[in-house]
Amino acid sequence: MQGLFFESDTGARYALRFVVLLIGFWTAWRTGRAVADGWGNPPLVIGYTFLLGVMMRFLHFSLFQGPFLSLGFYLLDVAILLVFAFAGFRHRRTEQMSQNYYWLYEKSSPFSWRSKT
Repeated sequence: MQGLFFESDTGARYALRFVVLLIGFWTAWRTGRAVADGWGNPPLVIGYTFLLGVMMRFLHFSLFQGPFLSLGFYLLDVAILLVFAFAGFRHRRTEQMSQNYYWLYEKSSPFSWRSKT
């Protein structure tokens, strides 16, 4: 069974893997932010992340000859992408709530807000 790293990897392939991971994580972050920009709900983030998981599986398959139809690797990709997507969603929603409703809410952290008292 093929794992994360294959026998024929060279330094350039490691760098390419790193770039692909960065692209996936950045795309997930931006997807979460885009859903928040449209005032969408978190289930929409989940749906888009499942589609991003298919894209990541295709990149692993086409660039690194990894397994494409592997449920385990797909769910692993989706789980990791969900972390970045929800982080982007919460970060943007916090900005929205604290900027658009500045008389009601203030930032308490980069990912949450609280009522002004």
